[in-house]
Amino acid sequence: MPAMDPVPSETVLSVDDLSIAFRSEGRWLEVVRGASFDILPRQTLAIVGESGSGKSVTSLAIMRLLPRQTSRVSGNITLCGRNLLALPEAQMRKVRGRDVSMIYQEPMTSLNPMFTVGDQINEAVRTHSPEYSGSEVKAASLALMDKVRIPSAKARFHEHPHQFSGGMRQRVMIAIALASRPKLLIADEPTTALDVTIQGQVLDLIKELQAEEGMSVLFITHDMGVVAEMADRTMVMYRGETVERGTTERVFHASTAPYTRALLASVPTLGAMKGVAFPTPFPKVDMDTGAVSPPPPAVDTVERQSAPILELRNLTTRFDIRAGTLRRLTGRVHAVEDVSFSIRPGETLSLVGESGCGKSTIGKSILQLATPTSGEILFEGRRISSSDKEGLRKLRRGAQMIFQDPFGSLNPRMRIGAAIAEPYLAHGLGNRAEARARVADLLDQVGLDSAVADRFPHEFSGGQRQRICIARALALEPKLIVADESVSALDVSIQAQVVNLMLDLQKRLGLAYLFISHDMAVVERVSHRIAVMYLGEIVEIGPREAVLSAPRHPYSRKLINAVPVPDPARRHTRRDLPDEEILTPVRPLDHLFQKREFIEVGPDHFVQAGNV
Repeated sequence: MPAMDPVPSETVLSVDDLSIAFRSEGRWLEVVRGASFDILPRQTLAIVGESGSGKSVTSLAIMRLLPRQTSRVSGNITLCGRNLLALPEAQMRKVRGRDVSMIYQEPMTSLNPMFTVGDQINEAVRTHSPEYSGSEVKAASLALMDKVRIPSAKARFHEHPHQFSGGMRQRVMIAIALASRPKLLIADEPTTALDVTIQGQVLDLIKELQAEEGMSVLFITHDMGVVAEMADRTMVMYRGETVERGTTERVFHASTAPYTRALLASVPTLGAMKGVAFPTPFPKVDMDTGAVSPPPPAVDTVERQSAPILELRNLTTRFDIRAGTLRRLTGRVHAVEDVSFSIRPGETLSLVGESGCGKSTIGKSILQLATPTSGEILFEGRRISSSDKEGLRKLRRGAQMIFQDPFGSLNPRMRIGAAIAEPYLAHGLGNRAEARARVADLLDQVGLDSAVADRFPHEFSGGQRQRICIARALALEPKLIVADESVSALDVSIQAQVVNLMLDLQKRLGLAYLFISHDMAVVERVSHRIAVMYLGEIVEIGPREAVLSAPRHPYSRKLINAVPVPDPARRHTRRDLPDEEILTPVRPLDHLFQKREFIEVGPDHFVQAGNV
């Protein structure tokens, strides 16, 4: 463990030799061992590491929010000269919020859905300023909403959390955290669940508020790009231990720990592959030794003259909105509007855009999991219709989907061997003995031992579960796979492994991918072509390098500019992204869609007219 630095007298937070254990099955399991660090006034310390490293549980120990009966904490946690571990609970309740506040990864679960956001900010203000009158409490709450730049604060004061976007809900959480002007703000993965542009807005907001309020910040994340932009100092954790600590510049450019080097090598970096015209796998990284092996050979399996395996012609998918006692039709969600593209065998087309842009609805429409309103879907030249049962059966054998959450995609009560065999048996491709052999072969293809077939989903890590979902998708020997945010929930090292697996399978089996994602850096790795979506429409489509290196639509440029760059030299720069929410795709019943024209700005590179 790195030696503990001398603690200056003005230190806001000092953690010394912190160890945390949880009681499990009658024994104590240590999850954090000897963590030590300090944070100075106005300083930002980032604790970085992958899932299970102990970073979030460290923040909960600082807040004294771990369950007393099943956890054991030792060491010292000193905040502004007070040992938090020695405080009675009544005094600790006064420290929380007043001296140290916390914002969490998922604001929707942190906010009470039964109360308006104004009520919840009021509660925080009233708790820390009991001398305020009712009108003063409301005035202070509105001032906080203005401070975190929630537009139309007075009008939105009485709205409920579900009426806010994810980014605006996170701003509400920041307003609550600032109610007492704390000396230390703990931010636990506050932007992980947000789209890249909204993430950029929230990061800029935190930096601005830190400068205004003079706060210290403990920033917990697994994203090295965010670390580079936010942190003065960085501490790297791996399997409960601190493996490296120092200035962010030193950690990034002169790392001594093998795990840190491996973590940095696994980070997808947008713009690193200029001039490469085909998908490129990640290098292979050993997270224990830090050894980096050259990536597997690049993938270029597209036969440009081959017929498309999938064609979309003017696809439109809308959803009715009904309200009132009689459930009258009041409007429609225009999820997908007039979308056309094709995918050839062995090709990857990536759909990129923020939440609500319609990219997942396109994937579901292709597989008839959502019913299109109009347009045509052709698979292997045959028109697909929800009324054509035989056509649907052939489609679902030839096209499969991999979802974002592998645990939610698997039946927790079904062994994974049975889950993989289920589509094989349902389509009558063989008997049970043949299915078992097929399962063993599929598990081998995705890098898992066939002996794990008798295990349940909860016995696997997130990356292993996603490999199982890929194996199940391959059971019917499909020609097209729709991958809907299939790696966005994974740690960077596991993400790299799964991406490499998908590219290897594409190379060996000639698979076509519709890769749906909001992560532009990963998209750069896997794509032959990229289509950028906004409010249900494709606004730009073309070869990967053309779209990423010379984007022509303003929204494409906005997405690319918002990607965090793992370079500490950019820490004090601002993106100046506008503080705006994504517009709604909800339209009145009489809304008439105006067909868009496209201009070819380069070979196979098209942009909506009027935006070039």
